[in-house]
Amino acid sequence: MNEQHVFDIEEQNNELGRVEISPEVIEVIAGMAASEVEGVAALRGNFASGVAERLGKKNHGKGIKVELGEDGVLIHISVLLYYGVSVPQVAKNIQQNVEQTLQTMTSVQLDSINVHIVGIQFEADEEVKEERD
Repeated sequence: MNEQHVFDIEEQNNELGRVEISPEVIEVIAGMAASEVEGVAALRGNFASGVAERLGKKNHGKGIKVELGEDGVLIHISVLLYYGVSVPQVAKNIQQNVEQTLQTMTSVQLDSINVHIVGIQFEADEEVKEERD
């Protein structure tokens, strides 16, 4: 399997040199763009990222997987949504915001942005207790 660790940005008339973007940079940008969408409670990472966060290391690419496909970059986003939001609408908003942000910041050719809803976040216990009082 041929695995590429950087993405080349091909600009017309770029006589100064090459521009390469690491997949980790795309993960961070996509993660921040997805987090900005209303209705998103959190991005869902794997076990290792959860342990790293507990040890104090902030992982902005958590919940984002970037792959290089034949037609461009494939992005998989795993999110938790708040209870009561429209799942299809929030997923569409995530796709649109991530696409717009990545196009603006990197000009990387995107193939697809897949949103995986992995859970629903209910109200915090403290908020429920305050409402009952």
